[in-house]
Amino acid sequence: MTKLASIKFFVLFLVVTTAYGQKVKYKDIWALLNTKQYDAAEPFLRKYLQENTDNPNAFLYMGIIFQEKSLKEDVLKNTSRAISGMDSAIVYFDKAYKTITEREVKKNSDLYQAYNRRDLRTGEFGVKLSDIQFDLEKRMEGLRERIDRIKMIKHYFSLSDTLYKKSVTLFKTIQEGSPGLKEFYLRADENTVKTLTALSVRFDSCLKAFDNYKSSTATLGKTGYNQTMSLREIADFKTDGISPSNFYQDDVQVWDYKSFAVSATKAIESEVFPMREQLVNYDIEINKLREKLSAESVSVKTELAKLTDKLLIEKMKKYDSKPLPMLVFAAKVADLEYRSTVLENKALSDSTNVHMQLNSLTKEFSYLDRLDSAASVLSPEEIDKKSADYEYFIQNTFNTTAVLKSYMDGLKQYTVRERKTKEAELASRKEALRWIISGSDSIPLFLESTDSRFKPLAVVEEKFTAGLVYADSLDPSGYLYTINSSRTQEVKVSFPVEKLSFKASRLSSIKATTLSDAAGQIYFVLVFSDRGDKENKFATTLAKIYRSDGLAWSMNYRLEFVPKDIIFKQDTGELSIRGESNQNYTLDKNGKLVN
Repeated sequence: MTKLASIKFFVLFLVVTTAYGQKVKYKDIWALLNTKQYDAAEPFLRKYLQENTDNPNAFLYMGIIFQEKSLKEDVLKNTSRAISGMDSAIVYFDKAYKTITEREVKKNSDLYQAYNRRDLRTGEFGVKLSDIQFDLEKRMEGLRERIDRIKMIKHYFSLSDTLYKKSVTLFKTIQEGSPGLKEFYLRADENTVKTLTALSVRFDSCLKAFDNYKSSTATLGKTGYNQTMSLREIADFKTDGISPSNFYQDDVQVWDYKSFAVSATKAIESEVFPMREQLVNYDIEINKLREKLSAESVSVKTELAKLTDKLLIEKMKKYDSKPLPMLVFAAKVADLEYRSTVLENKALSDSTNVHMQLNSLTKEFSYLDRLDSAASVLSPEEIDKKSADYEYFIQNTFNTTAVLKSYMDGLKQYTVRERKTKEAELASRKEALRWIISGSDSIPLFLESTDSRFKPLAVVEEKFTAGLVYADSLDPSGYLYTINSSRTQEVKVSFPVEKLSFKASRLSSIKATTLSDAAGQIYFVLVFSDRGDKENKFATTLAKIYRSDGLAWSMNYRLEFVPKDIIFKQDTGELSIRGESNQNYTLDKNGKLVN
């Protein structure tokens, strides 16, 4: 029989004898132990030791079996089982140590052939008790050291794993406390800094524990593990940092919480906290200008321009494209600019220049529009939405969100009232531009029909107007008024016209054309009817007026054509009345017909 076949037969024999309840003999088990078939021998040896408690060699090999089994256990996943096996090995080794004697060695020397050594003194081979005891001492010492090392390895491994899991949990708490990274920064407070510090310390402790774990495994030899730790950047605040990590894998992927915590803490302490104080101080400065404007009734536009902090605005936009404080400041500044503009324009309130008054009012409207726009941006819903991000600012400027809402609503209502007042004033001033006031008379500067007895036939913008004025429907006379910025009487000239042709009932057919020199010193007014008489001639009145001396002359004509325009020759003083078909009448400087 081969050796393998012999062993199989022997094992079968043991199984059969055991099955029939026969007593197991140690020499039968020894065949397996001697060939280191410990797994096969273990159940028989256990049964043997249950029935025999006085075999030192059985104790020795039971210890060796436990030792070998413990070496195969996963030191991280089956730590307790590995340590339990080593403890059992130590127990059996200790029993063997205490029960193996010189007599035992001599009697059963064949069972201790593993300790057969050459005696250096005599040169003979043999088994010595001292060698066996030394080996047992070394085995027990080695096992105790291995237990301590495995416990240390497991401690640092578990500590690292636990600290990382706690880091994940803590980061989740931070993450779930804010809708996004910008909100996280804007809502940060001292507790946030403490939490970040705790996260940094906890993760740093995790890394140190992992380093200690790696150092400890080096003292144990082969463990079946060779992990390295890779740090992953938290790039997306809302999606990164929450996935777990498997510390049993060779490549342990962990989120770099320390870098995140250190970076966030630096941003909060060096940017966010100082920025908050700047915002509160900025609000204080704006309020001081409001007090100055109210107390001294002076414009504060110059001071507002100096107060603008572009750097602060850029800092805020890093965290919020539409920061609530800046929207509040925009409304406050727009309010002060509008009020300052109104105060500046008060100095012009006594001016008779209607255009200047209108321009001032138009300027006020532009600032009022800006105020209206700024006051409308922050609705109550928007304030509620952003209040959590700017709790510090609101508490230190308005005390509560309700007060801020009330302030913004007050500005909005103020713009509504001001707009109503200013629109009425604007309508009044625009209407004032349409009339010249001459004593109790109002002369219209527009050609639309009115109930006025003054009927404009020509209006040259911002220069003069000419037309007919009726004492009654049958008593017309011509007029010319120069137009000035105050819309008050400046040059007023009345001249006679042909009454029958220009009576009120014929107003629809009455027209006029005018002419003045470049210096505005000489005016010509040609009033005519485009309805011919029985002889198909057209009634015409021409008046020559000097700015300084008034009416020079007024002449009535019966023309054979409807006048189109007047041509004045400055050097000769002659006038030409032209028609549509190049008809022409030439008059001398006194209005007399030349041809």
